[in-house]
Amino acid sequence: MLSTLLIALRASVVTLVLTGVMYPLVVTGVAQVLFPHEANGSLAKDDQGREVGSTLIGQGFTRPGYFQPRPSAAGAGYDAAASSGSNMGPTSQKLRDRAVAEADRLRRENPEAPGPVPGELVTASASGLDPHVSPESALWQVPRVARARGVDPARLHALVASQVEGRTFGVLGEPRVNVLTLNLAMDRQFGGPVPPSAAEAAGP
Repeated sequence: MLSTLLIALRASVVTLVLTGVMYPLVVTGVAQVLFPHEANGSLAKDDQGREVGSTLIGQGFTRPGYFQPRPSAAGAGYDAAASSGSNMGPTSQKLRDRAVAEADRLRRENPEAPGPVPGELVTASASGLDPHVSPESALWQVPRVARARGVDPARLHALVASQVEGRTFGVLGEPRVNVLTLNLAMDRQFGGPVPPSAAEAAGP
């Protein structure tokens, strides 16, 4: 009986050391050597070197001079500690009302946008933290951003095109644009948004 207990105890200790200590240390060390940026959270920095977010986690942008992401149902919105969808089905009236309200807001804020509001801009992702939008959704916002910044829309079209990420491994997913990196690239190229009065004077 005692010998069996000692064998079980030794096996437990060895397993704990191998899987609870050595394996995590080895994986962490390999990740730090081969993929240090990704292993440390894929953090993005502005021109002053300040960490402003992760390219893996969506965040809200509400100022008119920035491209906006999809809405979020994660906690109070874009809460990485409460990643989730709304869990509302296609027959939910509450979901419909929220989508209609979001579409109305986007139309008011984007009066010069071409065509109807893209569906993804009024629906949250399953995680509530999707950092990407489609190229079409980014381009739909160009007139508003151009007016707010006093920038030629053609230059923003070119910037969006330069930020498009292709399908993973060439086959998985769809072409997409990371909203955070797009906004950082825009700040680097054009500076911060101009004050509203100056933007209105400059025109689109």
